[in-house]
Amino acid sequence: MQTTDTIQSPAPDLVKDDWNFLEVWVDPMLSPPYILLLLGDKTKGCYVFDPAEQYRLVKAFSSYEEAQLWLLEDEYEPVEGRLSSSEISV
Repeated sequence: MQTTDTIQSPAPDLVKDDWNFLEVWVDPMLSPPYILLLLGDKTKGCYVFDPAEQYRLVKAFSSYEEAQLWLLEDEYEPVEGRLSSSEISV
């Protein structure tokens, strides 16, 4: 019997093995707070993913500053701390 893997990939291959850091941002005005993930790649690009929508890419940015400004304008706040790719052994 042949089986098919139906689990979707958590994110597009935009930054497959080239990611640099991950930050969690929350909208604290909602209950429970809404979460977005900010992933930075090694070429200084940044991507915002929505884990509630199967890690759909919400928006891509050419710099961290652009991504940060966009999130702050939408009243998201960063969760303290950042996960770096160098901290994870694969």
